Amino acid sequence: MNRVFLRVLVLPLCAVAFAAGQSRRLIASGPTPDNLPLFVLPASGGVLPGSGLVAPSDRTAPALIAPVALPRMAPELAMQSYSSTTLIRAQLPDTAQSGEYELRRHYAAPRTLLFKAVHFTGDGFVKSNVITRLLKSEVDHVQKDDTSLTAVTSANYKFSYKGTSQAEGGLVHVYQVKPRKKRIGLFKGRIYLDAHTGSLVRTEGSMVKSPSFFVKKIEFVQDYADFGSFTFPVRLHSEVSTRLIGRAVVDVYQSDYQPVASTIGAAQQTPAL
Repeated sequence: MNRVFLRVLVLPLCAVAFAAGQSRRLIASGPTPDNLPLFVLPASGGVLPGSGLVAPSDRTAPALIAPVALPRMAPELAMQSYSSTTLIRAQLPDTAQSGEYELRRHYAAPRTLLFKAVHFTGDGFVKSNVITRLLKSEVDHVQKDDTSLTAVTSANYKFSYKGTSQAEGGLVHVYQVKPRKKRIGLFKGRIYLDAHTGSLVRTEGSMVKSPSFFVKKIEFVQDYADFGSFTFPVRLHSEVSTRLIGRAVVDVYQSDYQPVASTIGAAQQTPAL
């Protein structure tokens, strides 16, 4: 029963990563491309319309305007490839089982994701039934799913500006996000943007729809950092409340991001575990 259940468990964990981070696609944090308009988000309590944002040249200056662009997936990066180091720590507190897996991640647009094992320590059950299944589900998502359905965009979410706050790295703009539909992979919560650069700093919240009766609740926090001109996810903390084995806690750390040549063959699209 636990094996069957854990197959279901990794699905929401993947959904957290996809909804909060979209780590297979880069998020532009540099200057706005010349062919795209510069946008700002509306005042507190405002909801982004269908096209999403308000052009600064077409607005009067209300109170509480965030002078930063909503982070969006950058179509000009469609040909980009990168590698990074992935460290996954998974715990099943109620059964006192845990594991830590270090891997190299290689992504080549649009649908190639590889993992190369570096080192594992911990319980074999956690490796086989939690971490490995999580990695395989992530590869399947990259190869088969439509990531636009879970991207943090105005097509999927309503945004409400909540003002500024102090974070560890400095001043941030805070937005409440609410999904337009109750769809697997979408979350309700908040996003935080650096007040000086407009870069995405953090997303946090809970998933609005469980993929299974066995999963009661999924909460997460995902942090981001700038590497060169782009913003990447660097840490995901997720906690899943289940009906059979209690809590599952997964932390995913990403580091050492490097651009690479797109030489990964299509025949190598499964993780090397």
